[in-house]
Amino acid sequence: MTTIEEERIYPGHIAAPSYLGWTPAIAGALIATALSAVLIAFGTAIGLGVASSAPTWRDASVALWLLSGIYLILVSLVSFGLGGYVAGRIQTTMPAADAGEVEYRDGLHGLAAWAIAVVMTVLITALLGSATLARAPSTQTAPAASAAEPMLSYELDRLFRPARRTPNAETAMERAEAGRVLLTSSSHSGVAAEDRAYLVQLVSGVTALAGPDVERRVDNIIASAKTAIVRSRRSAIIAAFSVATSILLGAVVAWFAACEGGRHRDGAEPAWLTNRPLTAREQGIP
Repeated sequence: MTTIEEERIYPGHIAAPSYLGWTPAIAGALIATALSAVLIAFGTAIGLGVASSAPTWRDASVALWLLSGIYLILVSLVSFGLGGYVAGRIQTTMPAADAGEVEYRDGLHGLAAWAIAVVMTVLITALLGSATLARAPSTQTAPAASAAEPMLSYELDRLFRPARRTPNAETAMERAEAGRVLLTSSSHSGVAAEDRAYLVQLVSGVTALAGPDVERRVDNIIASAKTAIVRSRRSAIIAAFSVATSILLGAVVAWFAACEGGRHRDGAEPAWLTNRPLTAREQGIP
């Protein structure tokens, strides 16, 4: 019996493919970023946003918060899964590499696509935020607003709502001071007595209400502000947990999806079909 060994000689000018191909990784990252942007925009349009600048968001139920977080996780799984699959599917296989090395390299491409997509999302968000701040009115011509203005704007409106509207009344400075005082309502000690007295003085000077009415309004607004801050803090915690969980799960899904894409590229069966138990017919049992 004669054994014929064939030796293939590749041209010296053709270099072996690099261990990490940036083209598949960038392509997978672009696909993942585009799909996640579309799905997040769709979820926001139907009310499944993990955050909102509207005051009514604080009145949302816990079920809506959890549903929004679950939707964000699903968006991450779908987008990063597709991006990782594309990165593993289109990347070039290294010659003379064993199956384990090929699978590891495919998963590395999926992880690279995930990392690039996350960095791109952060950069796009930062650019949009900087553009929004650049278009905002200059703070040099108006008193600086406190951090409570976006969150407690409705409470501040109720606090300084006069019985009769005064033409061209400017209350920006009073609102900023009152907002900073109301932020202390969520602390352990609550609003200090001297701060409460100062709020009563501010409201009385703007609204021209009587003493008992002003004190009653101030006490009601302090209680409402405390509730609003607690709800906003709870919403921020759920949003941060959902974002962190979706990003971490996206890395895992991108890795395994890239491995599945590599198996599809090489013409092999998916792992979930290869590891399935054999039926009675396949085992040859009569």
